[in-house]
Amino acid sequence: MAELTEPGPGAPRGSRYADQRPYVVIEEFGELDGPITGQVVLSRRLDWSGRARYDLDNPRRLASMYETVLREATTTEDLQLWLSGPTLLRLWNSLVLPPQVRLAWEAKHPVLAEARRAAA
Repeated sequence: MAELTEPGPGAPRGSRYADQRPYVVIEEFGELDGPITGQVVLSRRLDWSGRARYDLDNPRRLASMYETVLREATTTEDLQLWLSGPTLLRLWNSLVLPPQVRLAWEAKHPVLAEARRAAA
């Protein structure tokens, strides 16, 4: 089961979308058993960029897919289908994510926060 971060009690003037949007965070890190090699194509709902095909054997494209899924997932199934727990942990420090996503995941999964602190 996923946890959604709660949006604030109304958008303050000048607030950003990322500050208002709820993000999906999986309850159990071990439930992430997505692909780690090969070619994948994300649905248009997750990636409408026109570059939804990812070669997971290319480290840049792998990281890009993880960033996209973490930002755009709306269900637990999205996370389970596309992410791998060990790969997420390995990539965590190098992913470019909104602070709200990073904080939500690290609050739920301290192993990610520990990995980030260890790398600093």
